[in-house]
Amino acid sequence: MFNALILNQEEKRTIATIEQIEETQLPEGEVLIDVDYSSLNYKDGLAITGKGKIIRSFPMVPGIDLAGTVTSSKDERYQVGDKVVLTGWGVGENHWGGMAQKASLKADWLVPLPSGIDSKQAMMVGTAGLTAMLCVQAIIDGGIQPNHGEILVTGASGGVGSVSVALLSALGYQVAAVTGRLEKNGPLLRDLGASRVIERSEFEEPARPLEKQVWAGAIDTVGSKLLGKVLAQMDYNGVVAACGLAGGFDLPTTVMPFILRNVRLQGVDSVMCPREKRIAAWEKLVELLPQSYYLQACTEISLEQAPSYAQDITNGQVTGRVVIKL
Repeated sequence: MFNALILNQEEKRTIATIEQIEETQLPEGEVLIDVDYSSLNYKDGLAITGKGKIIRSFPMVPGIDLAGTVTSSKDERYQVGDKVVLTGWGVGENHWGGMAQKASLKADWLVPLPSGIDSKQAMMVGTAGLTAMLCVQAIIDGGIQPNHGEILVTGASGGVGSVSVALLSALGYQVAAVTGRLEKNGPLLRDLGASRVIERSEFEEPARPLEKQVWAGAIDTVGSKLLGKVLAQMDYNGVVAACGLAGGFDLPTTVMPFILRNVRLQGVDSVMCPREKRIAAWEKLVELLPQSYYLQACTEISLEQAPSYAQDITNGQVTGRVVIKL
C-alpha cells in the first residue's frame, strides 16, 4: 500500500483526497518507479482545483512531473536502481501521474536523471525548466545574440519564467522580467539574473499594431493581450517564444509585426517533445543553471499540502517552483 493524491468528480466538482492504494491499481506500464519527488505546475493546479478541463476520466492521480528510482522494468534501457525523470506525455492528465509514491509508466516517456543533480533538483527544474530551456533554444536558433538587445520574459516569477531568467542570464543576455508582484518578486528576479524588473501593469494597455521597438527577443508564458503587446514592441528580426496561456488563449494582434519587422513567433511545446531533444535539453539545463538557483526559487511541500497550493498557483500567488516530497 502507498499514498496517492486521487482526483474524483462529484456533481461536476473535482474532489482531491489522499488515499492508500495498491500496486495492482496502477495503470499498465513497462517501468515501475518509486517516486522521490513530483512538482506542482500551473496545469496541475488547474487539474486539482477543477478550474481547467485538464482531466477527462476519473479517478486520476495528477502530477505531470516526477523523478524517482526504477524498481522493475520490462525495457532493457532501464534497470532496477536507475534514477529517471518524467515530464509531459499526458501523464497526470490521461495516465496516472507523479503525485503518488509509486508510478507505472511507458519506457519511452522516461529520460535518465542527468548527472550532477538529484531527484529533488530535477523537480525544481521539471516541466517548467524543460520548457524554459526549449524557449531559450528557440531564441538562440532564431539568431538572437546577447549583444542584440534585451530579452523580455513575461510571467517571470512563475516556474517557466524564473528558470528562463536564470538561463538567459547565464548565457550573457540582458533580461527584463515582467511580474505582477513587483515588490515581492523583484529581489528574487534580480538575484536570478534580471537586469531590470517591470510591473505587469505597464503591458495592460491595448496594443497598437506597431509600437516602439524595444525587445530583441521575448519568452512569453502568458498569451492573450500581453503577447499582443510584446509582438508590437519587437525589434526588427526579433524572436518571440510562446509557451503559455495563463492570460488566455486568444491573440489580439495583426500581421504587421511579422511582415513589416520580420518578427518570428515560435510556439514551444514540451509535452510531446521527442526523447533525444529532451535528453539534450536536460543536459544543457544542468550545465547552465547555477547552484544558487536551487536555493532561491523553490518551495518544498508535502502531498497533503498540494490541494491548497493548487489554489494558490491558479490564483497567481506562487513564486518560482513548488516541489512535492513523496
